[in-house]
Amino acid sequence: MPLPPLSLRILPGLAVTAAALLAPGLPALAAAPSPAQLQALEGALNSREPTALDGLLKPGPGLDPAQLKARRGRLIENFPDARWQVRQGSPLRDGRPTVTIKVVGSRRQGDVTYLLDAEQRVALDSDQGRISGQELLREQSILRSGEKSPPVSLLIPDAVLTGQSYDVDVIFDEPLDGALTAGGITALSPDQVASMESPSIELGALAGGGLFKTVRAPLQPGHQTWAVLLVHPEGVVSATKRVRVVQDRRALEP
Repeated sequence: MPLPPLSLRILPGLAVTAAALLAPGLPALAAAPSPAQLQALEGALNSREPTALDGLLKPGPGLDPAQLKARRGRLIENFPDARWQVRQGSPLRDGRPTVTIKVVGSRRQGDVTYLLDAEQRVALDSDQGRISGQELLREQSILRSGEKSPPVSLLIPDAVLTGQSYDVDVIFDEPLDGALTAGGITALSPDQVASMESPSIELGALAGGGLFKTVRAPLQPGHQTWAVLLVHPEGVVSATKRVRVVQDRRALEP
């Protein structure tokens, strides 16, 4: 029997990023952080001291230290045991180095434990020993209700061309074996992303092994952020994914 549409609210804190860092596109960066700076950044993110990031950041393109600190604080409120990992990533085609930032955490709500796994790939700028800018290249987060929730794959591109139609697919990795599932997807506004607001998502019965939707990119460069919710008898999986929207085909794979 088909499930009737309903509105569910994702657990507050899903629409978060790997390091609570969100940025529009930036011009080429002048200097990259040193390994020592990246180690210090990881330590500061994992500290529970409110002022831990103060000496590492300065305002710059795409980087507002006050906003970052506030978002980090809200993430820790939602996931008290959140732990960050900062690692040097592969360089871009123009030679700029990148950094991969990952965060995992959990939250207990009633009888249910929620598990967060989020990741970003960013290019960071450094000025006089402090991180002073960033370009966000890739970002996604997955939140599961308990250890038995089914594994899923996000088949959503990191970047698309302006005006392009593209697929937003989230599939269950294992056979459903007749399980009744439901799902829904919605676009997040920039304000919802910035405030880490939890959206309402209309759910409908899923006829296949996941959620499949074709969407269209805006006509202007920027980004789109999608929130997805899948309901399975063994648990709930929710995810967010940020898609860069670019005009130049060469920017699809920076």
